[in-house]
Amino acid sequence: MSGVKEMNESLHQPIDVHDLTQDQPFLLIGNPDNRRTQGLQEARHRLGLKPAVVLPYAQLLQNWRHGRTIADTVDFNLSVPLIRIDAPGEEWEVERELLFLGAMNDTSTLTGGMGAEAFSAEQALALEQEWGRIYAPAQWFRGWKACLDRIGRESREIWPEVRFLNDPADIQLMFDKRTCQQHLSSHGVDVPPALPSSQPIRDYMDLRSSMKAAEMHRVFVKLAYGSGASGVVAYQVNPRTGDEIAVTTMGMEQSRGKTIFFNEGRLRKYTRSEEIATLMNWLCAEGAQIERWMPKATLDQRAYDIRQLVAGGQAGHAIMRLSRTPITNLHLRNERMLPAEAGLDEQRMSLVRLAAQAAMSAFPNSWSAGIDVMLTSGSNPRAYVLDVNPFGDLLYRVEHHGFGTYEWEMELLRKEPIQHA
Repeated sequence: MSGVKEMNESLHQPIDVHDLTQDQPFLLIGNPDNRRTQGLQEARHRLGLKPAVVLPYAQLLQNWRHGRTIADTVDFNLSVPLIRIDAPGEEWEVERELLFLGAMNDTSTLTGGMGAEAFSAEQALALEQEWGRIYAPAQWFRGWKACLDRIGRESREIWPEVRFLNDPADIQLMFDKRTCQQHLSSHGVDVPPALPSSQPIRDYMDLRSSMKAAEMHRVFVKLAYGSGASGVVAYQVNPRTGDEIAVTTMGMEQSRGKTIFFNEGRLRKYTRSEEIATLMNWLCAEGAQIERWMPKATLDQRAYDIRQLVAGGQAGHAIMRLSRTPITNLHLRNERMLPAEAGLDEQRMSLVRLAAQAAMSAFPNSWSAGIDVMLTSGSNPRAYVLDVNPFGDLLYRVEHHGFGTYEWEMELLRKEPIQHA
């Protein structure tokens, strides 16, 4: 890692990707010091593979802002590489750059455009981090899409037959929960039913009227571009009394005359209509996937779903996420358990694996993802795909055939290199 970091310190110095592997150069676009990059590099080391060369997001995004391209950043006189695009999160400098890129790719006005919140390009670069704050998700996603588009375009200009572990266009699709669920459904994959509505649901009142018309009294409202339970609300309305409850990790604060939103990392409950309206107005304006809240299978009175890793068409590592609340994400200190430890039978695990593989097959130009699958309760359960995470292979303390997640993936690649272009 130290050699990679030294190579990446200068914005102007091209990254040398000659000395990777004899057959398949491996280029990783990610954040050099985070746990994903370190986990992958450690896995390659244990397997006797040369380290991936890391192209840092911060370097790439800054170079673009200064008029440079990937061709100015990478020494590209080499055979066609395999490129892994990894998660851009956990680095504030990258967050700001993506918000900047989102501002530069905004075709709407700042005051009335896409999303409830917006920053100009200059404002984005001047932002100071407030821990946990959710910054302009729709603008961030515009920046992320522009980033992925440019990675794909410039890489193919350099290497016309470049191979991606996951295709940039697929990553965009997986990231937008609304279009992803529609895409999966169109490919015959079972997903929770979306809340039907003849018009886009733009605010709290639209949400309430659509729920009433559909007689769908319990829904999940999910920020379309959120991750790790950020912007997820389990919302229910009593059809008889009108009482309502919203359970979420989102917190709200007043700052300089406006409401700002935080991912608090713990669940809280809202019951006052005024607060729920503020929350839903923001989520709907930023873009939300709204779907039926389906009861999950339980174990010892805890609801669970399963993160199933699929790579190269194979279902590998699986981990159960259990919670006494509607939201099961592990970072909320929910319990994790191996399916074998829980005594999950082969019938249920087969349903999970088949659902996850079916979801992955809907993305033929992509190789791996973490698929979140829920099972219904009862003796004849059904499996529904909740989410497709293109970076869902960061799973701790779970093995498959004796390998951790990154080791398993790198071993699969060594045995059967990716064929799609």
